[in-house]
Amino acid sequence: MCGIVGIVSTEPANQQVYDSLLLLQHRGQDSTGIATADGSTFHMVKAKGQVREAFRTRDMRSLLGNMGLGHVRYATKGDAANESEAQPFYVNAPYGITLIHNGNLTNTRELSKDLFHVDRRHVNSTSDTELLLNVLATELQGQISGLDLDPDQVFNAVENVHERVEGSYATIALIAGHGLLAFRDPFGIRPLILGKRQTGLVGNDWVVASESLVLEAGGYEIVREIAPGEAVFITASGELYSRQCAKNPRLVPCSFEYVYLARPDSVMNGISVYEARLRLGNRLADTIAEYTPMGDIDVVMPIPDSSRPAAMQVAQKLGIEYREGFYKNRYVGRTFIMPGQAQRKKSVRQKLNAMGSEFKGKNILIVDDSIVRGTTSKEIVDMARLAGANKVTFTSAAPPVRYPHVYGINMPSRQELVAHGKKIPDIARELGADNLIYQEVADMKAAILEGSGISDLEMSCFTGEYITGTVSEEYLEWVERSQLS
Repeated sequence: MCGIVGIVSTEPANQQVYDSLLLLQHRGQDSTGIATADGSTFHMVKAKGQVREAFRTRDMRSLLGNMGLGHVRYATKGDAANESEAQPFYVNAPYGITLIHNGNLTNTRELSKDLFHVDRRHVNSTSDTELLLNVLATELQGQISGLDLDPDQVFNAVENVHERVEGSYATIALIAGHGLLAFRDPFGIRPLILGKRQTGLVGNDWVVASESLVLEAGGYEIVREIAPGEAVFITASGELYSRQCAKNPRLVPCSFEYVYLARPDSVMNGISVYEARLRLGNRLADTIAEYTPMGDIDVVMPIPDSSRPAAMQVAQKLGIEYREGFYKNRYVGRTFIMPGQAQRKKSVRQKLNAMGSEFKGKNILIVDDSIVRGTTSKEIVDMARLAGANKVTFTSAAPPVRYPHVYGINMPSRQELVAHGKKIPDIARELGADNLIYQEVADMKAAILEGSGISDLEMSCFTGEYITGTVSEEYLEWVERSQLS
């Protein structure tokens, strides 16, 4: 999971990209980068850390031009500590291309071999984004005839990229002297939305971003989601072209976006994230009522912030008092997306503090959005006990995470997932909870998709079913050996 944005404007793009990245900071905090295009010249700044820490006034002044793109990184592939692996990536031919990408490629071994032995291209990092950039550059080079680059040549290149690349990828690229290209994998696993804003009497500014909140904050009109497999090309003068570039596109968005990753004020694939989380709470309340005597619960508490909508609905539907028992330090990053288990564990108590007055002598029902490694959950149960809770029932608005996620979320190893290979009572004992209740898979799917017209979700971390069809047991074992979380 990363946050990406691309802008074609009638005004300098640097501040617009920066402001957009601030709104996407929740999607990644390892590193960030901005690239702008001033005619055929690129300007780029990349740095470790969060957006406000990374860019100085001198950096912003150097980012000239009316086209730009930006990235906030949460490492799922490559080295999180290596600043050189921050995005954007750049290649100088054809024309010069700089590219950012949200997602995870699942055939990187094959691509690496082909790029070296067939395409004769050098890749200087372990990042799958650099692989994707070089595949795009190779295919675009093969389409060029003559001096000019036209949209059909760009779209033909993207068609070939879809043929060669597997996995999830929402992608934005700048092609020097020509324009901005955005495209989405044939399953639309990772989000990408298009917006426009009228400038003057005839001109338009364009934006492509991971989440709709970027468009709303910038005064853009939402045009539509980029469709699965679709490519959009926007010229430097603001002309937009689009084409479906995949043979059998099918929208299967990632369920975890709605459970945890996205901000609640975003709309993805026509589904309000906030309303989806309310519905998750309604469904969870039914399951809680089935398995827990109501006299065993005095108050319902969320783990702030992403579980709050679900917790509110649980409390309302069960007729139990809703209380905020955990205070959140907003200056600590999201523990789930921090690299390294030791750092996650240390950060839980830095991030959350239990207020004793809300816990003492009470039977507490805690609602969290999900339970992945169990690190945060176990610490929270311990905190509730130390604050004086009588009994602790822990609930998850998502089903048990039992399988690796290979499409852009950092869950590479089955062994680190607290639910892998365990029954729910065993997980409850490991977390130290008196009772543990999970959302059912069917209920999660129904809650997210209700009223949307979308028929399926990417739910591999809950079900072990990988929609691209090429994720084998051998591949999962290789990921576990080669990728640290």
